[in-house]
Amino acid sequence: MGVWQLLLVGLVMLLGLLGVLVPGVPGQAIVWAAVLWWALEDKTVLAWGVLIGATGLLLLDQALKPLLPARRPQESGAPQRTLMVGGIAAIAGFFLLPVVGAIAGFVGGIYAVERARLGGHGGGWASTRTVMRAIGYPVLVELFACLLVVGAWAGVLIWG
Repeated sequence: MGVWQLLLVGLVMLLGLLGVLVPGVPGQAIVWAAVLWWALEDKTVLAWGVLIGATGLLLLDQALKPLLPARRPQESGAPQRTLMVGGIAAIAGFFLLPVVGAIAGFVGGIYAVERARLGGHGGGWASTRTVMRAIGYPVLVELFACLLVVGAWAGVLIWG
């Protein structure tokens, strides 16, 4: 697979990661489709292993969705940009501090925006807890599953 094709696959994955943060956009399906595209072009055992692992992980995430609280953005009172900043911080955190950084980045990003919006630690932290209860946990689980898939893909490209 050429460099340009790999770049396009990576951009599609990034689009899928951002799609997880936007209601109504099938972010998981976009990430999975990018892995499928890569595996069909690469045709190595490792690529097919990543595809099989991604399929299993994303199906598991879909199966767990009913067990998580439903997304109720109107209950949080926070603007949509709060969740976007949290998601972007999670993506950056995942690659800066692999795996654990996604969780810290997500919660930290939401806290930073809410603290700036409400003007203080107490209000920012209370709002962060409310956002996590209303929207955060389902989004975090879905985003984390997609980040693991993207991380596996990137790991194969770098070390495979």
